[in-house]
Amino acid sequence: MYAYTDFDRQFVRARATQFRDQLERHLRGELADDDFRPLRLQNGWYVQRHAPMLRVAVPYGELHARQLRQLAVIARTHDRGYGHFTTRQNLQFNWIPLTQAADVMDLLADVDMHGIQTSGNCIRNITSDALAGVAADELIDPRPYCEILRQWSTLHPEFAFLPRKFKIAVSGATEDRAATAWHDVGLHLRRNDAGQVGFRVLVGGGMGRTPVIASEIADFVPWQQILVYLEAIVRVYNRFGRRDNLYKARIKILVKAEGKKYFDAVAEEFRQILAEGTAQLIPQAEFDRVAACFVRPAGVQPITTAIAPAGDDTDRPQAYTRWLARNVHAHQVSGYRAVTLSLKRAGQAPGDVTADQMDLAAALAETYSHAELRVTHDQNLLLPWVRESDLRALWQAAREAGFATPNIGLLTDLINCPGGDFCALANARSIPVAAAITERFDDLDALYDIGDIDLHISGCINSCGHHHSGHIGILGVDKDGSEWYQVTLGGSDGSTQSGPAIPGKVIGPSFAADEVPDVIEAVIDTYRARRRLGERFIDTCRRIGLAEFKTAADAQRQATADLAA
Repeated sequence: MYAYTDFDRQFVRARATQFRDQLERHLRGELADDDFRPLRLQNGWYVQRHAPMLRVAVPYGELHARQLRQLAVIARTHDRGYGHFTTRQNLQFNWIPLTQAADVMDLLADVDMHGIQTSGNCIRNITSDALAGVAADELIDPRPYCEILRQWSTLHPEFAFLPRKFKIAVSGATEDRAATAWHDVGLHLRRNDAGQVGFRVLVGGGMGRTPVIASEIADFVPWQQILVYLEAIVRVYNRFGRRDNLYKARIKILVKAEGKKYFDAVAEEFRQILAEGTAQLIPQAEFDRVAACFVRPAGVQPITTAIAPAGDDTDRPQAYTRWLARNVHAHQVSGYRAVTLSLKRAGQAPGDVTADQMDLAAALAETYSHAELRVTHDQNLLLPWVRESDLRALWQAAREAGFATPNIGLLTDLINCPGGDFCALANARSIPVAAAITERFDDLDALYDIGDIDLHISGCINSCGHHHSGHIGILGVDKDGSEWYQVTLGGSDGSTQSGPAIPGKVIGPSFAADEVPDVIEAVIDTYRARRRLGERFIDTCRRIGLAEFKTAADAQRQATADLAA
């Protein structure tokens, strides 16, 4: 993990002190709401439906056990005892009184954390593959580059007030687990024919009201020049992006409207910056300094002695076998595995973790993963450094802590934004819909028969639940003051399992909340009836089209209406 320097700590503490002064002046009435709003947003503080919401930055998803324990302290002493992990690998608190906000920022600074640029029209948290540095299919570790990007973009004087928020994702593996094509900028680490490291650059992706898949703008940018190239991308966007219409302000709209004209403008801007001799190339020495933080933990060495995946397999329970298949992942170091701690279980919203559970997860990381965790894009936690010989003991401990649901990649491992229960922007609640679907599909045998499915739920068109990229997507909409839900099918995040990134298509009109579980069941039943041997849901959708699924959903709606009559 990146090790904060004295400068880093002074920077974050100074920012917390600055925020305390701003907050106190606001509470005394010396700083009006309109003047304080951009200041609190730049530090991650929103005012939501019921209370302030704080978004804590977890850069590229890396989290130390001591930081998770501090988040547990904040949850207990300042919130209502829990937090929520998001699809951008951050953590949100939803109930902290604004009067306590400065105290919370100090607690975060004590463990090298903050909320800087988790909100506002700026470059947001840099996200990446949760398996970065350990993935068996990794080509180049993206974490040093993510950290350099984070430092470059933090409080960048030219990009603090962009037309709209700006999100960057970085992948360094064969498998794209960072959904890069759905970002304003997606970066793929690669080597050219000469073996040199650089980036394939995608630009103009995004969800929201107009889902757009990013386009390739550069096949190969040398790693030393990537900050310059990003500066060119964002400069052109900052200059020409729409500021007159909130719904047309994202870079995806500019790229879609201008196409090659935008690409040419970026190329010219890039050329000019390099020609001026003021280009911010990444020095080798600085890269080496940052990269030195991302080495394997002390003691992690390849284990060549044959070890059973759990020690003695002769009495392996079915639950453990399923956990090994679903929650345990291949590793680039022989004798090690990465393990997902599932945050998808009955009784809690997807991504939610109580203070006690944070402490338990931290303890598991300390015991089994060199005190390191990762926040995943799918709103789970991951332990990246688990010895194969410890798997059975970890499974038993994870079961006791409530983290061992063997459902990773299955229907109930769903993505879910907070929705109308918390968010002021939401048109409908999403948490009750997620709970109803989880309850409906609570049989593990049935889940395993259904197989791999990405189910994503958003409470509004802002798409924080990434419904566009779900194999099954659910979008909350407002209809005459009531909550209704659109269902989409066939979306993809761009991973190998899902195929090329593509937005799902709406099937039929919107459904009432109590109809949604029945509709999802009708869709699943259609898949089970029409699939070929070994065929996944997304592949069946693409083979037979959506008409049969739509017919099944409409029939279910009519059956529900007839029953009600």
